[in-house]
Amino acid sequence: MTDLAAVKAALKTQAVETPSWAYGNSGTRFKVFAQQGVPRSAKEKLDDAAQVHAMTGAAPTVALHIPWDRVDDYADLAGHAEKRGLKLGAINSNTFQDDDYRLGSICHPDAAVRRKAVGHLLECVDIMDATGSRDLKLWFADGTNYPGQDDIRARQDRLAEGLAEVYARLGEGQRMLLEYKLFEPSFYTTDVPDWGTAYAHCLKLGPQAQVVVDTGHHAPGTNIEFIVATLLRDGKLGGFDFNSRFYADDDLMVGAADPFQLFRIMCEVVGGGGFTSEVAFMLDQCHNIEAKIPAIIRSVMNVQEATAKALLVDREALTQAQLSGDVLGANAVLMDAYNTDVRPLLREVREETGLDPDPVAAYARSGWAEKIAAERVGGQQAGWGA
Repeated sequence: MTDLAAVKAALKTQAVETPSWAYGNSGTRFKVFAQQGVPRSAKEKLDDAAQVHAMTGAAPTVALHIPWDRVDDYADLAGHAEKRGLKLGAINSNTFQDDDYRLGSICHPDAAVRRKAVGHLLECVDIMDATGSRDLKLWFADGTNYPGQDDIRARQDRLAEGLAEVYARLGEGQRMLLEYKLFEPSFYTTDVPDWGTAYAHCLKLGPQAQVVVDTGHHAPGTNIEFIVATLLRDGKLGGFDFNSRFYADDDLMVGAADPFQLFRIMCEVVGGGGFTSEVAFMLDQCHNIEAKIPAIIRSVMNVQEATAKALLVDREALTQAQLSGDVLGANAVLMDAYNTDVRPLLREVREETGLDPDPVAAYARSGWAEKIAAERVGGQQAGWGA
């Protein structure tokens, strides 16, 4: 039997990091639809993030993206976050939006471009020092489009060299989290295309380098929970970028495309000890046609629901069925947990912590959407165009 009190206690400790860029205008490669009340500065992004945390009680940190969130005084920004009941989370680098990076960044054949890219990554570590952030999150768009365009092995050597220099700059307690993506924008070779490539580089770098699993960055049919279980087993799962995708792009709300997959992933996280370890649960989403803050609140709730179901798995009964070779029995244990309506349980958890049981409805009643639409007039909205 599952201990409901223990499940509740675990759920009360869960934290999901929200991304600063999700509060700004962002979307597909074709069109970004601007919305009213969108933040015009990093501080206004934090103000919106504070609303998500206030409604859910489970989003205490905000990831920054450099240069999108570049400011003159990062200690001041961290202080602003603290006043809003938040902390600054992972620092995300950007080596894909500069003309110099047309042929790559730290894998570029030109040493001067590589130097520029590594310099940016070192700047991000400086920002981590100023903000008190633990994690440097790296995603590279590096790769090639045509056979023969560049030397595949040489690019891996350049990647290793650049990562090693940045890794050496990390301070005590800081981590380098390396993300991978199957393809896009490089269609022949991608320099970090899969978990194996990321894992190999992290293994060589050392214990402060770990892999990020973005749930939208896989080929159709990929068993993501196997990847999660393997990385957890070897102590190399640094965190998640939670999102969903139906075809190729990956910026939809987590749990939208396949909630059962999210449940299976969280089952491995819970079973492998990842829920109580240093694994970071982060969102990486772009809200283009839906209202941003409610979408982020709903995303946090989706993660909570998948986690609650994973925590409800009767591990003793599951193990007994597995060891006895009871195939259908073992599957039934898992499905019983997945088919449980955990919304009443999560409402109880919220009420016990002084929160409204319905975060989405609470936000709608708060008046924040109307307030920012009226006040955030003029200036330059945060975000990127397409």
